[in-house]
Amino acid sequence: MLRPWRRRHLGTEADRVTFRTLHTASLMTGALRNGLTLESAEQSVKHLRSLVAAPAVALTDPEALLAWDGGETRHQRHVADLARRGVADGSTTVVDHDQFDCDDPRCTIRQVVVSPLAIEERVVGTLQVFTPAASAVLIRATSEVARWVSGQLELSELESSRSRLMEAEVRALRAQISPHFIYNSLTAIASFVRTDPDRARELLLDFADFTRYSFRRLGDYTTLEEELRSIQRYLVLEQARFGDRLGVILRIAPEVLPVTIPVLSLQPLVENAVRHGLSPQAQGGTVTIIARDLDREAQITIEDDGVGQEPERIRRALAGDTSLDSVGLANVDERLRSTFGDDYGLVVDTAPGAGTKVTVRVPKYAAGVRP
Repeated sequence: MLRPWRRRHLGTEADRVTFRTLHTASLMTGALRNGLTLESAEQSVKHLRSLVAAPAVALTDPEALLAWDGGETRHQRHVADLARRGVADGSTTVVDHDQFDCDDPRCTIRQVVVSPLAIEERVVGTLQVFTPAASAVLIRATSEVARWVSGQLELSELESSRSRLMEAEVRALRAQISPHFIYNSLTAIASFVRTDPDRARELLLDFADFTRYSFRRLGDYTTLEEELRSIQRYLVLEQARFGDRLGVILRIAPEVLPVTIPVLSLQPLVENAVRHGLSPQAQGGTVTIIARDLDREAQITIEDDGVGQEPERIRRALAGDTSLDSVGLANVDERLRSTFGDDYGLVVDTAPGAGTKVTVRVPKYAAGVRP
């Protein structure tokens, strides 16, 4: 016999509780990944109170209230002192009603569970749960929630550290832009002032745009199109100096122009090709830049037909040997790997007398990577 189908609840009550807990935690993740601030505390505190099911919850920094949720607001004046105690103790503690100055003998709040929020053993704040009775379950729950919040704050700190490191690496790379290039570019421009003033003006505009891009302070990422535009300006300036000794070939698939890459990740490679590959040759040579569309990836190759390098020298440069005069190879390689993963570092093919070819692969789309 066929029985009529009836909709049943999915999962047990324990399953539903687990789902609600995870969902509540997910609502706080975005805010806490920005660190422990007034804004992130305000966005998180009501969800924290939901997790521990207490009359009132406070989030603090080491000395002051950041956010409060719940009733019994008279106890907000006790939060700062409780925070200092919690920071000094360094572990979850329970403070009884008679240990803080409450002027209402009928107050329903009889205990406060104070749990520190720590990043790498450094206490940055506290989670305070105000309750009529601090059961063993509530104390354990407060400790676990505080530990989870601390984990999110630690991830925020790691992300900030990573951003600061990448910014420092870009500053270091900008510092390596050859002063000789700047001097030689201005000298080349000056040589055209009388003989060809229109070209001198165009070169000066190219120089201004190149330096503006190279030293800008607008984020860690750019598009392949913007980076290639800066590279073209650089090569125009070098051609003004080298004349017919410097040839340039560009083959760029239009589909890859919007691809996001770390800023100054290709320009140093082109500068290396000119400085170390072609300049030592009396006859100069050609720099070839090809950008291909490989479905989910873009592949960029920068090749010169210059003097080439010893492979061991390149290995040392990629390992960060600062004694070598190689503009930013290790810097670029590290930033590519940090951004996209270890599968996306530089691949360098070279040998003495055989020129140098550098290949860069990047995903066309990467989560969290935007110009």
